[in-house]
Amino acid sequence: MTDTVSETMAGEAGTAWRRIADALATSIEQGDYRPGDTLPASVALAEHYGVHRHTVRQAFRHLAECGLVTVSRGRGTQVTAPRFPYRLGRRVSMRTNFGAAGIAVSSSVLAAEIVAGEAQHCAMLGLAEGTPLWAIETLSRAGGTPVGTGIHYLCAERFPGFDAILREAGGSITAAFKACGIPDYVRSSTRLAARLAGPRRVI
Repeated sequence: MTDTVSETMAGEAGTAWRRIADALATSIEQGDYRPGDTLPASVALAEHYGVHRHTVRQAFRHLAECGLVTVSRGRGTQVTAPRFPYRLGRRVSMRTNFGAAGIAVSSSVLAAEIVAGEAQHCAMLGLAEGTPLWAIETLSRAGGTPVGTGIHYLCAERFPGFDAILREAGGSITAAFKACGIPDYVRSSTRLAARLAGPRRVI
């Protein structure tokens, strides 16, 4: 009799953690919890579902294995931002990259101005230091999620009115270049670096 009761309780617990995990996953997918949000504590969820908190923790572990959350001491269980594959190459288009994975991409112009080109930017463009450059800041989204900002530098003399052209092209650099008579282009080099985002860069 005792063994039967134990097996029943174990079976119910096994069903319970999956039910909790499924409910939380649905809430995350529906946007009830956004990337960076902290899920309710295990004690609160255990009380809500009428289970032991170890059952809730098992649900958290499952969500972490699925890549939906991260669990850390002192910070709780937080919803992770989605990860997107991105291929690097000579011909790289964000829309093409994400589009191949069935992910919709959009871009918008945050700011645009003509500045005196700094040495490093002019050198990459093969121009003399101080040459007037467009400095155009854009925000890119993949699947509706902000994935990054970028500042694009272009020769202002070669691309007059490029800010308006880029906005008309829906923020697509490739489409804007085509409108300027450049049907195709390739990268001459790619350099990657990372640093902590300042308040203005947190998206």
